[in-house]
Amino acid sequence: MPCLRQRRLLLALPIVFILMGCGDNTAEQRWLDYHQQLANDLDISAIERARPRNIGAFPERQSRLVDVPEIRESILNVYALRECQITSLIAARNNQLGRVAPPSQQWLYERTLWQRLSSCWNSEVPDALSLENRARLEQLTLQKTAQLPAVGWNAIFDSEEWVKSFSRASQPLGPGEIETISPQLVALDYLYQMVIHQFDLKWQATSATLESHLKTLQERPLTAEILRALILATQRLDEANQALSTFTSSPDRCLHPWEASWLSAFEQHAHQWLMAVNQLIDAHLLTPPEAVLDYQENWLSMRTPTAPWQQFQIAKKSHEQLRSHFPACPIS
Repeated sequence: MPCLRQRRLLLALPIVFILMGCGDNTAEQRWLDYHQQLANDLDISAIERARPRNIGAFPERQSRLVDVPEIRESILNVYALRECQITSLIAARNNQLGRVAPPSQQWLYERTLWQRLSSCWNSEVPDALSLENRARLEQLTLQKTAQLPAVGWNAIFDSEEWVKSFSRASQPLGPGEIETISPQLVALDYLYQMVIHQFDLKWQATSATLESHLKTLQERPLTAEILRALILATQRLDEANQALSTFTSSPDRCLHPWEASWLSAFEQHAHQWLMAVNQLIDAHLLTPPEAVLDYQENWLSMRTPTAPWQQFQIAKKSHEQLRSHFPACPIS
């Protein structure tokens, strides 16, 4: 029998470790410590806590992309525009590798094609073309100009790297990870630069640089981590507020200082990141799909009262006001 009990204990241990690992988050530990500090100051056993909600699901692929009609031209028609240096480019796009290229590479292709068509149309080449081919060049240039914003949108919102940033299978961003988001901010800024310079003939984007920045974004679901940290902070502040509100009229309670520099640092970086994400979305020269607008309003907005950022601001302000009702505990 002792051996049987020992086997059961050993079998149970991995499960315990796994469960502990799921909750092993430095952001949560900071709130645990602070709640314990408040409980000691208020002379209560513990502050009631609940599991924070998850973030919303990112829109499905079909609902977040923009339709871009395919333009078909015969080989002869493309060859007739060979002076525009687009024949080899289109041939590479239409080969087996080109047809399965990731969205980022399709974006680079479409932008290069537009650059060559636009440069060609504004050169002396059209004057040497037949009326039919001149009209074809004009039409193709106009079509590609109109499509480029949608192509850029789809390149980002259809990319695995971007979608993973909003993964619900994530942990809240911990205090020790705040200073490590600089590479992701640089990557996000590069995408923004690509969008705002999409019609700039002088601004050049390279495949290696774009893929490097996308790889950086793929390394962690940073948007989700920040949103979950905001939701966690709001939840824990609300719980602390509930406890404090019970004793605001008690003259015998005092509070020790709250060391919240880590929370201020997180707030600063969360603001910076959400501003950058919203800036990238808003930079596109099109009206985003309804599903993306809804997600942006409900989860990414800095102004919507029910979005994580404003909910955190409300909870933090309430907490600071409640703490102001209590005197500081004497230094022992």
